[in-house]
Amino acid sequence: DAPFFHLLQLFLYNFSNCKSNRRLFLFLYNFYVCEYESIFLFLRNKSSHLRLKSFSVFFERIFFYAKREHLVKVFAKDFSYTLTFFKDPLIHYVRYQGKCILASKNSPFLMNKWKHYFINLWQGFFYVWSQPRMININELSEHSFQLLGYFLNVQVNHSGVRSQMLQNTFLIEIFSKKVDIIVPIIPLIRYLAKAKFCNVLGHPISKPVWADSSDFDIIERFLRICSNLCYYYNGSSKKKGLYQIKYILGF
Repeated sequence: DAPFFHLLQLFLYNFSNCKSNRRLFLFLYNFYVCEYESIFLFLRNKSSHLRLKSFSVFFERIFFYAKREHLVKVFAKDFSYTLTFFKDPLIHYVRYQGKCILASKNSPFLMNKWKHYFINLWQGFFYVWSQPRMININELSEHSFQLLGYFLNVQVNHSGVRSQMLQNTFLIEIFSKKVDIIVPIIPLIRYLAKAKFCNVLGHPISKPVWADSSDFDIIERFLRICSNLCYYYNGSSKKKGLYQIKYILGF
């Protein structure tokens, strides 16, 4: 795999700005990325003592079964001491718009250690060069945080259950956490203001670029933008803010 991996890396570097045959380029790029993504499956399995089959659906890579034995042989010896230092890291991984996001419950010190371990791993084995300053470590709040264009609010619900047994009465208190997904109206208004759809206060303004467009083109653009926003934020519990966005776009 090493010669092919070098050839693929050279091809992506030389033809990254090529406008022809973009589908082939995207296919090779995804193949290149999934090569070093596969290491997260081994780390999660090694640290949490879970079976490989439980995470096989996450990658959806048919050829991964032929490579996982090779990964175990290569990294089992090198990471045996490292993984014993981290007790159940609970790593969550997602790739979104060319950016990789790792989430864990570890302390900032341990997360900084993980950052350097992954950089050395990608550079030494997968030849993926990355600078430490390009990897940011953000400590998320336990109550609310923003992720992938959503605003997530964690609410604690309290409920009591009264149980009676013979002459005794027991009151059981139950605390549960609920994740409330809210549409981030303020960031969306900032993006629309940057695109000259409105001002920073959310007041709609006319777009001079659309003056030369036909009514059909304007309506088609409006419907396409609104449908994309509605589809993306369809899972939100509070979608009233989307009506304000539609009003700005429809002005």
